[in-house]
Amino acid sequence: MSKIIKRINHEVIKKTAARCKKQGITIPTFAQMRNPETIPAAIKSRLAGIGLWDVNPLNLYRITWKNDIKTGLYGDVNYFEIPNAITCVNARIVGIIGKYFPTGAHKVGATFGCLVPRLVSGEFDPEKHKAVWPSTGNYCRGGAFDCRLLDCTPIAILPEGMSKERFTWLKEIGAEVIATPGTESNVKEIYDKCWELKKDPLNIIFNQFEEFGNPIWHYNVTGPALEEAFKALHIKNGNPAAFVSATGSAGTIGAGDYLKKQFPHLKIVASEALQCPTLLMNGFGEHRIEGIGDKHVPWVHNVRNTDTVSAVDDEDCMRVLRLFNEPEGQKYLKSLGVTDAQVESLKLLGISSISNMLSAIKTAKYFEYGVSDVVLTIFTDSAEMYRSRVEELKHERGAYSQIESAKDHAGPLMHQSIDYYKELTYYERKAIHNLKYFTWVEQQGKSSDELRQQWEPEYWRSLFEDEVGYFDKLITEFNELAR
Repeated sequence: MSKIIKRINHEVIKKTAARCKKQGITIPTFAQMRNPETIPAAIKSRLAGIGLWDVNPLNLYRITWKNDIKTGLYGDVNYFEIPNAITCVNARIVGIIGKYFPTGAHKVGATFGCLVPRLVSGEFDPEKHKAVWPSTGNYCRGGAFDCRLLDCTPIAILPEGMSKERFTWLKEIGAEVIATPGTESNVKEIYDKCWELKKDPLNIIFNQFEEFGNPIWHYNVTGPALEEAFKALHIKNGNPAAFVSATGSAGTIGAGDYLKKQFPHLKIVASEALQCPTLLMNGFGEHRIEGIGDKHVPWVHNVRNTDTVSAVDDEDCMRVLRLFNEPEGQKYLKSLGVTDAQVESLKLLGISSISNMLSAIKTAKYFEYGVSDVVLTIFTDSAEMYRSRVEELKHERGAYSQIESAKDHAGPLMHQSIDYYKELTYYERKAIHNLKYFTWVEQQGKSSDELRQQWEPEYWRSLFEDEVGYFDKLITEFNELAR
């Protein structure tokens, strides 16, 4: 019996399948997103003429790390290795690229993992339900996009202080947008709005912090993509030493559970903002690393599998954002031997991607990794999402110079320290795990019995490995009805 799908509503499934048939909608399986070479040739033949961001149901088949933007079809996993002249460590730091997903961020995968199982089981009825996407960043964008492709009605919730690019895009795609008080760290305010919307039973809340479809998608799609990226490096005696991910909703960090099963020695590193060090020191505060909501431990975080916590100063992220995107900064990096192509690729890193990179540097220094060691991470979205932030920094701090470039290379990068970095003991992990009680049991109605179950490895193995087969079965059966 599924822990996620509580009932099958055959009447709703029939209606929804007929609706999809009328509009030519079919749905990829998780297995196809992991291995898009298995997608039917008839679908591939139609993809080449469709833009990556087009509101076209066929773009459901581009929810994968393997989009080839030159052909419009598929290739190897998209990844980028940060040059040693930038990282200043011996270890190799490699991130897989979120920009080449529809919407320019990998959250379309997480939202797919939450919405589609409910859709194909009949728990979500697009004729009457609205899909509510509470978010501090790209998650609500991914949810709105998936809803448009699947002919569902989206409501996006995000803090009013997020970048204006997000609000503009959401309105353009036709989502209802609700702006809650605060900025990146104000997750509680989002939850409060969700409780308000829950009073109407037609609003179905897809809360990424508690929806297991989020980490299930990352375990089964992102984890294998990271493994493939490592193998593509062809390093003799290479060692996948660590995986770094901002905790955020704890969806992406679920890919680490997959990697640790393949490489048991691998360290899973949870990254967060120093200004709000929730895991590091039960801290709180405001910060500017957009997309990594905090001040609590997500229900879907397998804390027992987390080896270390790294806190990154958000000022370092903003300085590196300018270094990578201002012409003077790019000129300076080229003087260090960074190639034109590599400089151009640095635009693939948005603010949270830069934060992941900085935590990867900290990790390489802390564990003294060498030339055969690889630190894997995620470049969730690109600088394209933060052009307004670059302009704000220019207005606030003045024109960017070669001197500023040298400072920003020397400080946040060359001299990134291992301060605010903690290797967790067994009981430190359990202490973080126990913090879930105060958000999820006391405030959000979860049971303390399930919280205890979450400490056991089998709880997570079953979720990550058994549920996906059931999801794919339901998707396949649904597609048969929709043909």
